[in-house]
Amino acid sequence: MKRFFLVAALLLTQGACYHATVRNLGPTPGGEVFEKWSHSWVYGLVPPADVDGAAVCGGRDASVVETQLSFVNGLVGFLTFGIYTPMTITVRCS
Repeated sequence: MKRFFLVAALLLTQGACYHATVRNLGPTPGGEVFEKWSHSWVYGLVPPADVDGAAVCGGRDASVVETQLSFVNGLVGFLTFGIYTPMTITVRCS
């Protein structure tokens, strides 16, 4: 029974998601959407590499860039004890 409460307490304390959106007010969204996992380490203390929106969009501007720590990303971080913590980055081109 103690093990059950320990696992429940660990799951409750690790249950947070993160989502941030950056919008470029100039171009309108509606082009291609690129999504990939970006690698961060030690609970995000070592951040992922920068994303160049113009390079991803083939020279056009990026209208929206979103970073998200989803449930699956958090689960991977939990299973690796926070050593590897991926993030999902989505770029919407103009």
